[in-house]
Amino acid sequence: MSEEKNLNIKEEETVVVADKAKEAAPKEAEAAKSDAKTVAVEDDHEDRAFSLDSSADEELPDEIKQKLEKNKQARAKKKLVKKRKKRIARTVKVGHAYINATYNNTMVTLADTNGDVIAWASAGVAGFRGAKKATPYASQIITKIAVQKAKEEYGLQEVSVFVSGVGTGREAAIRSLNANGLEVSSIKDTTSVPHNGCRPKKPRRV
Repeated sequence: MSEEKNLNIKEEETVVVADKAKEAAPKEAEAAKSDAKTVAVEDDHEDRAFSLDSSADEELPDEIKQKLEKNKQARAKKKLVKKRKKRIARTVKVGHAYINATYNNTMVTLADTNGDVIAWASAGVAGFRGAKKATPYASQIITKIAVQKAKEEYGLQEVSVFVSGVGTGREAAIRSLNANGLEVSSIKDTTSVPHNGCRPKKPRRV
């Protein structure tokens, strides 16, 4: 009899344990779900914080912002400035051509008979640098640039040439004036020449 009672008690205990396990299972599942939700919320907060940090990093530096503001202000000022009156187109058919040929550079200036400059060009304007600025080729190019501008804007046809300097581009510049459609009426050399000016240095005694 005692053995049967013990068996019945054990069976009842197992049934109670099983019932408790069934009741605890949904609670554990709900707890696991809530934990997952909290983890997801924390991840979302971290992602948002990271996105905010990255957007803060993407903001422009103060120097660039200041430059942009200055550019905006300059544009606004330009809009307020009144437009200048258009120049009245005038024709200059006869003018003067001044060629300054040095050892380092060549400059061509075209002017009207009063001396007002119509067009000019130098080897630096044409993009030549260093020793190439004094070459005959550079003088040809710059003469062509100046002549084209004077012919298009003022209709220049005839020039009197005044040459100064002893550079290598003087002859090429004169020839290119004629080659680009200008009639050369006269050529005058205005290179300055010393004439009993400063006292020479006394000879060195050794």
